[in-house]
Amino acid sequence: MIIESLLDTDLYKFTMMQVVLHHFPGAEVEYRFRCRTPGIELAPLLPRIDAELDALCSLRFAPEELDYLRSLRFMKSDFVDFLELFRLNRSRIHATPAQDPRSRERGEIDIVIRGPWLHTILFEVPVLAIVGEVWAAHAHADADQEAAMARLDDKIGKLREPDLHDCRIADYGTRRRYSRAWQRRVLQRLRGGLGEQLAGSSNVALAREMGLVPLGTMAHEYLQACQALGPRLRDTQVFGFETWAREYRGDLGIALADVYGLQAFLRDFDLYFCKLFDGARHDSGDPFAWGEQMIEHYRRHRVEPRGKTLVFSDALTVDKVVALYRRFHQRVGLAFGIGTNLMHDLGHDAPQMVIKMVRCNGQPVAKLTDEPGKNMCDDLAYIAYLREVFQIPAPPQP
Repeated sequence: MIIESLLDTDLYKFTMMQVVLHHFPGAEVEYRFRCRTPGIELAPLLPRIDAELDALCSLRFAPEELDYLRSLRFMKSDFVDFLELFRLNRSRIHATPAQDPRSRERGEIDIVIRGPWLHTILFEVPVLAIVGEVWAAHAHADADQEAAMARLDDKIGKLREPDLHDCRIADYGTRRRYSRAWQRRVLQRLRGGLGEQLAGSSNVALAREMGLVPLGTMAHEYLQACQALGPRLRDTQVFGFETWAREYRGDLGIALADVYGLQAFLRDFDLYFCKLFDGARHDSGDPFAWGEQMIEHYRRHRVEPRGKTLVFSDALTVDKVVALYRRFHQRVGLAFGIGTNLMHDLGHDAPQMVIKMVRCNGQPVAKLTDEPGKNMCDDLAYIAYLREVFQIPAPPQP
């Protein structure tokens, strides 16, 4: 089995799931898979993927895993009690050859997840890890792991420069990892080489196993679902942040900034939210421009930026982390989450695979980020409406 524990996922899946249990237990959703990298033929691997999905849906939380979740200060007892009864339902996920004829010819696949949000939210990360590892074992089983480890040591060396002593990074790589065993090996090397500069891991199972801090708050799907669950569409983002604050009462206070692009985020992230939330997370667009605008936004609202944290997590490399740290150090609090560059740097390009929520309660939902290639919605009329409501200009036509 590739996935041996339901804790082998990102922490923000549990933090969002708790909000769903308490605020949106009846929401129905649909997720879809997309591989953004051309030339990845997954259809021949469907039998193995299906077998791994069967195994995933046989898992239950072990008592010691529930005890660990219960020990986290922000996990509530009724939520952990619910997880004691939880298992993923195999009838809610279907992996098939692509329905589109041209995509089918290229060996692409469709993965569709439908059902109650509360009962499907934990599929995304382990399913991406399954597909990625099945593909890696098929296409790159002979990857040079020792050369990759040497590259990792070089990255650790760069982060150990004297002026970077308080530059801290975290592992955000579960969904894009080469394999589960490789992620564990990389984390062990990072822990030994970086010490306290390793802030933790988004992977709950590995954080528990290695005594690391599990990290994460909210993802795009949370604010997307609020498009269908909140009041009028224009108030969607505010509704999402206020609901989060009601659930966590000031804890887990990092707001995701790119569901509608930075300018729409800044319009909604007023003085109240600037003071209430600990900071914001960057996940698309130019990180340097984003950081400058966030600092200016805090100053404009008479909030000291050095008391807030900017989390950078978009396709980071160690070199980019160093450059960002040197730009913003001493001007604002900083945190960095590195995924692919740590967990899939094996001498080949890691496939860019995603699973995104596309519908909630029968209504299309979408994100409109500062990077148009990350958008994923097949309802063009809804996209146009979303742009109009949030005053987001359409991207230039090629």
